[in-house]
Amino acid sequence: MAYADINGQRIFYTDSGGDGPPVVFSHGFLMDSSMFAPQVAALAGEFRVITWDARGFGATEFDEKPFTYWDNASDVLALCDHLGIERAVFAGMSQGGFASLRVALLAPERRRGLILIDTQAGAENPDKVDLYADLIEAWATVGPGDDLANIVAGIILDDPDLNRQWIARWQSRPHETIREPGRCLLERESLVDRLGDITCPALVIHGDNDSAIELERAEEMSARLSGSDGVVVVRGGAHAANLTHPEPVNAAILKFLRSLS
Repeated sequence: MAYADINGQRIFYTDSGGDGPPVVFSHGFLMDSSMFAPQVAALAGEFRVITWDARGFGATEFDEKPFTYWDNASDVLALCDHLGIERAVFAGMSQGGFASLRVALLAPERRRGLILIDTQAGAENPDKVDLYADLIEAWATVGPGDDLANIVAGIILDDPDLNRQWIARWQSRPHETIREPGRCLLERESLVDRLGDITCPALVIHGDNDSAIELERAEEMSARLSGSDGVVVVRGGAHAANLTHPEPVNAAILKFLRSLS
């Protein structure tokens, strides 16, 4: 297992190695770096693929202090420094997209491109804040029991086999540490008005069955990103479309990455 001591955290990461152009994947809320296993398998023969566990998730040792997605973006850049990577394509699913957009704003000279999967640039939907806050508090207080875990898995995955795998993983992990990542998620600010500052090539992928972030939010983001050619819509894809429908997602990613060579 590989770790990097970064910004007061002990960050867990994986690195496929090789001489190919680097791609750094940032995972979604409640997930971890293993959610990109289908992408690592598809890309690692041609590209150097890095995945990592964000603060509060996976195997990363988190100090539980308050943080924002700007801090996550700083973690990504520091991990690239640790690995000797000057420029990369930054890919993110959901909250990983929130961090990747901030990487692009913090360090435009280091971005070769962006891959944004089931994410958006806005603040949290006000209609969902109370619901998500209640779910997070229940998770932190009593843990992800079967009923709560099935609700969340239905939102993120909506696939019986994947639901079982991730529920087992969630139930095996400490649950109290979710509070600070949850606050970060719900209190994030909108970047919609800053998207015009991001001029690198961008691939936007979104499942049309995503109940957490509506397809329209991805379309709005894509329209404001000058480097985007529109949204690649994954038919039947849930919030984690890269897991529920890896084949079309991988095909779109490979086409995009090869276009940058």
